[in-house]
Amino acid sequence: MFATEFWQHSSFRTDALTRMQRTGLAAMITVYGARSRAEAMIEGVNRRHGSVTGLTTEGKHYRADDPILLDWVQATAAYGFMEAYHRYAQPLSDEARNRFLAEGKAAADLYGATNAPASVSELNMLFDVMRSRLAKSEIVFEFLDIVGKVQVLPATLRLLQKLLIAAAVELLPAWVGDRLGIRQSWSLTPMQRALVKTAAYGAERIMLPSSAPVQACRRLGLPDTYLYRRRP
Repeated sequence: MFATEFWQHSSFRTDALTRMQRTGLAAMITVYGARSRAEAMIEGVNRRHGSVTGLTTEGKHYRADDPILLDWVQATAAYGFMEAYHRYAQPLSDEARNRFLAEGKAAADLYGATNAPASVSELNMLFDVMRSRLAKSEIVFEFLDIVGKVQVLPATLRLLQKLLIAAAVELLPAWVGDRLGIRQSWSLTPMQRALVKTAAYGAERIMLPSSAPVQACRRLGLPDTYLYRRRP
């Protein structure tokens, strides 16, 4: 994988907060936005990706819109969201996991990830295929250092920011954590894990009128609580 080459094209080193905000906004529009707005936004993302090309340090051509890389990005993003909810908010059944991945297929296709996993079995197969292609990169540690320092949350919540980063690292499959040598240095104590779960519990139940889920419900003429209801 061409982590070093793509990292050079990113503004994350110089303006991490803006980059994170753009990524978060893209995710919210993709999931909750009107189809017309989501398609226009995704078209712009694809256009920018199409201009990112070059040569690796080994002299191989690469491009950001490589279908294999797009499938991998979609798969790992879906895994991250799904696994975070499963571990910290509410356990998901196999049926719910499969439905989550299948429902993401339409958006994945728009991004060009036309072979992204649509089930847990397909996700696991992709992980097995990519396992031999993944190598340790110091960029991972640079990324974590930047994310830990950028002022995403107010000063009073800065400790929670550190815990959320560690919680994200804990989501990595064991073999990935071992290959990176990251599992011991980025892990939560039982008390810290309980705090993260408490934060996730609250985030799932506190409805903010300005939040994307509530605004999506209002746009469709549904009650504000529609997406917060418990379903089997």
